[in-house]
Amino acid sequence: MKIISEPQIYLIGRQEVAPDQLESFLADHNFTWQTDTQAAPEQICEIAGRLCYTSYGKGRKSNQEYIRHILEVGHGSVLEHAVWSFLITGVSRSFTHELVRHRVGFSYSQLSQRYVDETETDFVEPADIANDPDMHKLWLDAVESSRQTYIKLVDKLSEKYTAVQDKTLRRKLARQAARSVLPNATETKIFVTANARSLRNFIELRANEAAEVEIRKVAVKILQLMQKEAPNIFGDYEIYPLADGTQAVRTPYRKV
Repeated sequence: MKIISEPQIYLIGRQEVAPDQLESFLADHNFTWQTDTQAAPEQICEIAGRLCYTSYGKGRKSNQEYIRHILEVGHGSVLEHAVWSFLITGVSRSFTHELVRHRVGFSYSQLSQRYVDETETDFVEPADIANDPDMHKLWLDAVESSRQTYIKLVDKLSEKYTAVQDKTLRRKLARQAARSVLPNATETKIFVTANARSLRNFIELRANEAAEVEIRKVAVKILQLMQKEAPNIFGDYEIYPLADGTQAVRTPYRKV
């Protein structure tokens, strides 16, 4: 059993621009447009935004200038065209219960406790507990007890379902019942796809200093990735330290 204190986020997927199709569109409609950004999601947002006013080649020459204007006027629907996919690990079931409440602009695929054996599962320990020896021992005893109970229940339930011929179904029936004793601290993995506007909303709500610590850590880490991936879309956010050693985020352009 491993105790985890920090989440890991892997940026798995990002968009590309189809240059031949873009050139065909511009030529077919007598538009002239060039961009100074290499980030495809930033290009896509500008292409979409300029279509609204057929403003290709007009005003606001840099992509940074164009997107900053989008943020200033709150034209957030343009940002919905930029999409990324993440794989998040080292997080608790408590975290994912909160994460999946973000439905608009998000898609999820999560590790299934019905099919995956949790006998050797890891657990995510909150820092407030980990930093206190007495509380850490209480917590450790509790999660280890739940893990051992899970193992025993899986064994007994597997015996109960010996008449079930399908091995996969037999394992699923045992695990889906036994998982009821596993705590919110159980580590899980989740695949997340989201657009830029929804990510901004998530960051503003969950990287706020009033947010729960674990989900705030994830929100800050996602922002740090996004500021490298698409600085023109996410560069307005400021990350600042809190008294407990964690971080929070603020921006002058909220609710875009």
